[in-house]
Amino acid sequence: MDKSQPQGLRARLHEIIFEADTLAGKGFDVLLIVSIIGSVITVILESVGSFRASYGLYLSAAEWFFTILFTGEYLLRLACVGRPLRYATSFFGIVDLLAVIPTYASVFIPGSQSLVVIRTLRLLRTFRVFKLSAYLGEATVIMTALRASSKKISVFLSAVLTIVIIIGSLMYVVEGEAHGFSSIPTGIYWAIVTLTTVGYGDISPHTPFGKALASMVMIIGYAIIAVPTGIVSVEMGQAMEKTVTTQSCRQCSSEGHDKDARFCKYCGADL
Repeated sequence: MDKSQPQGLRARLHEIIFEADTLAGKGFDVLLIVSIIGSVITVILESVGSFRASYGLYLSAAEWFFTILFTGEYLLRLACVGRPLRYATSFFGIVDLLAVIPTYASVFIPGSQSLVVIRTLRLLRTFRVFKLSAYLGEATVIMTALRASSKKISVFLSAVLTIVIIIGSLMYVVEGEAHGFSSIPTGIYWAIVTLTTVGYGDISPHTPFGKALASMVMIIGYAIIAVPTGIVSVEMGQAMEKTVTTQSCRQCSSEGHDKDARFCKYCGADL
């Protein structure tokens, strides 16, 4: 028995499922995208009462067909990568799993099948499928910038959280229950809504000091919008200097490697 055959079959499956360099690989992914769109449309139509009453049986059958199809595809992805656990815990691995769980869960929890709309996240593969490496590069730039700026943004969000707690507590003391600020959490809710410039208007200050404090919060709200934008913009400027390829690692299925990379930057496998 030729022991190299299983490895060759595994490599061929990986090329078809994870890559888009061949006609078979592109055809597989195009078919997958059509199936994703079809399954999402099925769930949307099933939520409409008139369609459910007239075509409920057909829509249910279609949903189970797509779910079985995606389950098989998920198992094939696990089978053809060198490190299945690594793929299973990656972003797309988790999305692929979540894409099939709701339908099975609907057997025990009626209505949970509507959550399969998470399959729309799988359409992000479109950038790789159609060899839109430029768009894949831009997506990688954004992800790299967000990861690099995560600590700065965390500090910023902590400062914002502190501000809304203080302001919400002040509004509770100043306005009180008579003007709708029945508790500190209610005051914090108002501060968040006001600071983010949403302004629902369901609660508003009535006292002069409360109005002055609200005016200050509104001004601060406009000022802080630029902070995270500036942080991410700086990181994006640095990330844009790198170029990436659409090649996928056969071991961990990671993408976004530099064009001159010889080894996977995530698991060290040979590319």
